Amino acid sequence: QVQLVESGGGLVQAGGSLRLSCAASGFAFSDGWMYWLRQVPGKGLEWVSIINSGGDKQYYANSVKGRFTIARDNTKNMLYLQMNSLKPEDTALYYCARDQNGYSRGQGTQVTVSS
Repeated sequence: QVQLVESGGGLVQAGGSLRLSCAASGFAFSDGWMYWLRQVPGKGLEWVSIINSGGDKQYYANSVKGRFTIARDNTKNMLYLQMNSLKPEDTALYYCARDQNGYSRGQGTQVTVSS
C-alpha cells in the first residue's frame, strides 16, 4: 500500500534551518510529481512546493520562495524540503503528498519556529 513517512521536523529559532525528508513506498515514486503541503491548526492545507517527476522543475508558494528548496532522489524514493531562514509563520504540520489537495499524504512532521 501507499506509504509516505515524513521526518526531520522540530523546534528551531527564527532564522534557523531544517531539512524535511519523506520516504515513499508502495507506488511508482519516480513517475509522478510530488508536493509539500503544510497546515496550521484551524486552517486548511496550504501548498508549499511541488517538484516534477524528473526533479528538474520546482515551484514554490510566494511565502517560501527563496528560502525553501525541494528536491527528490528517485533512486531512494525520497523527497526533501530544505528550509532556510525560517520564520515563526512557517510553524505548521508539514506533509509530503502525491496530490495538491493532500488526499494521499503522510502523517506529517511538526515544524515549530520560535521568535
